[in-house]
Formats: sequence, C-alpha cells, structure tokens
Amino acid sequence: MKRLLLFAILPPLLLGACSHIPFLGDKEREQAAEAARRAASERKPARPELASDGSKRLVIDGVEIERVEFRAGVSSATVENMAKQGGCVGGPGAGLVSQPGPVEIYRMVCGDGRTYLAKCELRQCKPLR
Repeated sequence: MKRLLLFAILPPLLLGACSHIPFLGDKEREQAAEAARRAASERKPARPELASDGSKRLVIDGVEIERVEFRAGVSSATVENMAKQGGCVGGPGAGLVSQPGPVEIYRMVCGDGRTYLAKCELRQCKPLR
C-alpha cells in the first residue's frame, strides 16, 4: 500500500520540481544566438582566389558559380546541329555537362551570349526550355 502511494505521489512531485528550473530569458537567448553566429562566421576557411582550372572564382549573392570544363559527348554533333537550327552558332560546341550514360545533358554557348541546353536520352535529343 505504501508503494502504491509512493508511485502515485512521486510523478507529480518530479514534474513540479522541473517547472522551477530557471530557463534563459529572451535577452540571454538572443545573446547566445549572436555568439553562435559570430563563432560560425569566424570558423569559415578562406577560399583561394583561383578555381581549379586557373580562372578567377565567380561568386554571385554568396553562391559560387562552378565552371565545368568542356567535354565532348556521344551526341555533341547532334546537339550542335539542333542549336544551329535554333539560331545558336559559335563557341567551342556542345559540351557534356552531366555524367556519360543513358541520359545526358549538353550545353552550348551561343555567339550572342545565350545558352542552349539539350537533354539526350538514349541518343534521342530534345532541347530544354
């Protein structure tokens, strides 16, 4: 009987004790968050000035633009002909952007600055956009 009484009284007592633990106020919480932000910004490693290909790094709105080296693919000639029909001429040609496989993405830079993208699935190519 005494054990039953102990199990009936003990949980409310423990919960009541937990409610008296002091928590951080709004001001302390803001100070801790600011300290964490400062520490995170100080830990970032310095980025080198040049990319792996020797060109200057390009960062827009804090996001680094990755430069992909030109790689010819199985359907490069097909995509170049498609781009020519669409009025896109010039540049080094259609380069493979994705990994070689059954589905490949090709990119060609036009002479006027536009970019022509095509998706080839089992050598059946369609323009993107």
